[in-house]
Amino acid sequence: MRDLGAGFRYLLKGQRWVARHGKQFGFGLLPGLITLVLYAAALVALALWGEDFVTWATPFADDWSSPWAGLFRGFLTAVLFALGLLLSVLTFTAVTLLIGQPFYENLSEKVDRDVSPDGTAPESGLPLWRELWISARDSLRIVVRALVWGVLLFALGFIPVVGQTVVPVIGFFVTGFFLTEELTAVALQRRGVELRERLRLLRSRKTLVWGFGTPLGLAFLVPFVAVFLMPGAVAGATLMARDLLGEETAAGDDAGKPEEEGVTP
Repeated sequence: MRDLGAGFRYLLKGQRWVARHGKQFGFGLLPGLITLVLYAAALVALALWGEDFVTWATPFADDWSSPWAGLFRGFLTAVLFALGLLLSVLTFTAVTLLIGQPFYENLSEKVDRDVSPDGTAPESGLPLWRELWISARDSLRIVVRALVWGVLLFALGFIPVVGQTVVPVIGFFVTGFFLTEELTAVALQRRGVELRERLRLLRSRKTLVWGFGTPLGLAFLVPFVAVFLMPGAVAGATLMARDLLGEETAAGDDAGKPEEEGVTP
């Protein structure tokens, strides 16, 4: 339980850090806004044409007597939209980080320098195109894992009682884990930590990860909140990555001095 509270504190520390570094926060909104527009368009399309898709996919129900065909297809349409919403939450961070890779790398480095006792930050030494390739490759692997979990939870949702109580709770914890993996990847990738090792680190501290990612996943369900929380989430994940690797952090790690100059991605 101590790790659970520590994870949530890292989330708060990250938000406080960007609040003290206003220009970084401003730049950090742009990738989230772009992703939000793309996802909103996809969800609107799903809401408008989801029923037509379900009707096309269930021709066997055409001959069912009323009202069973309508109820069945209405239920499937609602479930389809819920699945789309879940996958949006699971993949929003990956897409936003990919779009905003140069900025978030810069932000994470500044957090490291701010809290490091010697004022330095690890650097990957890789060219930008290589970092983008590694980030895209690893994000795709994580998205595939998230999709597998999403389909599994979708199927379990049909179990009476359990599907409406236990499964949604499990879903939020799964979402929290994958959100944390994507966010900590910004700092861990700079340190040369491969995806397999990142997953091992996170699994070794599951309660810490859930304390950070699960509240964030719940917050992301509220429209527009994800956009405003993303810069602080990256900052908090950088602080947590240092904890996972056992790196020393200066006292007052969330109280860095405001900078006078902004970040240029």
